[in-house]
Amino acid sequence: MKKILVTGCLGQIGTELTLHFRELYGKDNVIATARRLKEGNDLSECGYFELVDVLEIDRLAAICDQYKINTIVHLAAILSAVGEQNPQMTYDINMNGLFNVLEVARERNIQVITPSSIAAFGPSTPQDNTPQDTIQRPNTMYGVTKVAGELLCDYYHTRFGVDTRGMRLPGLISHKALPGGGTTDYAVHIYYDALRKGAYESYIGEGTRMDMMYMPDCLTAFTQLMEADPAKLIHRNAFNITAMSIAPEDIAASIKKHIPDFTLTYDVDPIRQAIADSWPNSMDDSCAREEWNWSPEYDLDAMTADMLKELKLKL
Repeated sequence: MKKILVTGCLGQIGTELTLHFRELYGKDNVIATARRLKEGNDLSECGYFELVDVLEIDRLAAICDQYKINTIVHLAAILSAVGEQNPQMTYDINMNGLFNVLEVARERNIQVITPSSIAAFGPSTPQDNTPQDTIQRPNTMYGVTKVAGELLCDYYHTRFGVDTRGMRLPGLISHKALPGGGTTDYAVHIYYDALRKGAYESYIGEGTRMDMMYMPDCLTAFTQLMEADPAKLIHRNAFNITAMSIAPEDIAASIKKHIPDFTLTYDVDPIRQAIADSWPNSMDDSCAREEWNWSPEYDLDAMTADMLKELKLKL
């Protein structure tokens, strides 16, 4: 029986992934953790919730022992755009937090699932159909911590036998939880503003293509990788995965099929644009497809139709 601890459960991924896992494995078998309470948090009302700062290793270990955890899904991290505002804090949380998780896992034979990101690539990486194994020289602190995290997880697997697994997530789009300071956040906000204002001003420039994924596909990916046959996993901690490669005007065109008068304008943020320009236009995710049968369900138009339908109800 899976006994899963989710760190960073109140972020964009954590909120939905915790609920998804509770449906699959039972609410008492998924322990939601975060370092502080958040207004509107309902995870504590439908299962166990604990305050855990991943920088406090003794507290993390005690919770794992208390609930007899056998899988940690480690999501606690500072994202790209916010990370550039405070790179020192980003390094501390992203690297030392992961190190603590891996140490607790090593001592207790716990499986660790932790995502990497397209931010692990950089300007010198091939930008089109980016290979699974390629040069990684990111120019953000978030990206640096993701590359180091991939290597650290590989080390704990080969050196200590820890069952570590991860994937390089693209930008994520969701109608449930708002994003938390990433470069691809515009791809969520554009849908909200389409319904509220009939217009959106993008901080990412026209023609800037990045990999994206709808949240239901992300939840499926976590589950598939967590349950995958370990004997088939070659690229354990750094699988490229994606569903679509899109620019702001592509989303706008998809929205206009439902809201014909929608307009898109631009006011480019040079910091986030520079980050976006350093990332791939599209990734090759054939290794994930071959090693654990990854296959997304949603393309752009299917995602847009569902986003607008759900946000109309929400707003």
